[in-house]
Amino acid sequence: MGRTGSENGKRKRVNVIPTAVASSSAPPPKWIDLPADITANILHRLGAIEILERVQLVCTTWRRVCQDPAMWRVIHVRDAEFDYDDYELCRVAVDRSQGQLIEISLDEIGDDELLNYIVDRSIHLKRLTLHQIDFVTGKDLVKDVKKLPHLEELHLTYMPSVKAEDIEAIGISCPMLKSFTFNESGFQCPVETFVSDNEELKYGNDSNRHARAIAKTMPNLRHLSLICNTIKNNGLEAILDGCPHLESLDLRLCFHIDLQADVGKRCYEQIKRVKGTFDSVSDIKWLDEDSEEIAFLGNPGYSGWYDLSESDDSDYDPFWW
Repeated sequence: MGRTGSENGKRKRVNVIPTAVASSSAPPPKWIDLPADITANILHRLGAIEILERVQLVCTTWRRVCQDPAMWRVIHVRDAEFDYDDYELCRVAVDRSQGQLIEISLDEIGDDELLNYIVDRSIHLKRLTLHQIDFVTGKDLVKDVKKLPHLEELHLTYMPSVKAEDIEAIGISCPMLKSFTFNESGFQCPVETFVSDNEELKYGNDSNRHARAIAKTMPNLRHLSLICNTIKNNGLEAILDGCPHLESLDLRLCFHIDLQADVGKRCYEQIKRVKGTFDSVSDIKWLDEDSEEIAFLGNPGYSGWYDLSESDDSDYDPFWW
């Protein structure tokens, strides 16, 4: 009675797995001792929302780094779910920069009010990127960029609210602009049609409207991207005349131009780096996954090519975009 062990009276052998014992003298994690600038560089890759919601709560060292205005000189914000709590977090990030913000990108988050808040507190802003923001109008964008005398780069993708007249006003307001990206509606353009100038007059549209606005008001551009634009050869010629300092030009998915023509030859001679209509778009993160297929179908060599001049459909509108 009272004896433990096996039936033969021998004590059972128990395997004990050693466990860590909490101690106040335990050394801190090695990453705590990283220099502040390296820590900031690592944490910054997570994005502004992630930093404010989670990262700064990990430890006092990270919180101290996350409160440094230098941490917020570059801000990237993305929110595909339009969570208005993130709008407030974006304002907090801008406030933490204490006027030192030089670059910000808003991806599927924002409106005119938020953009105005950012601009009013970021006079030194040099680079602004807006992607697929339905609540920022071209009119208000023009009003805001007028407050940014140091703006050198402006990148607008999936921004159908920005019209040719807005681009012209932006060019006038931003004489220091060196890099400009404009994409109206992703890859959604009529890739199967080449429309004649007479057809344009018929439908009251101008395929070169964006190109002409750029050529007229952005003479100091070094880099220009017009992915999936309706630009034609005469619009390209206007850009070559109006933007003589261009070093790179991206014309991928621009199915209305013919780079085999004389203007195409001039383009390659005048500009160091040119991406043509059918060059790969695999590096463009904001394009949909079907874009490579669209580029293939847009090739005039494809057997399914559709020519409006051969159509009997008088109700077809080539300017459905």
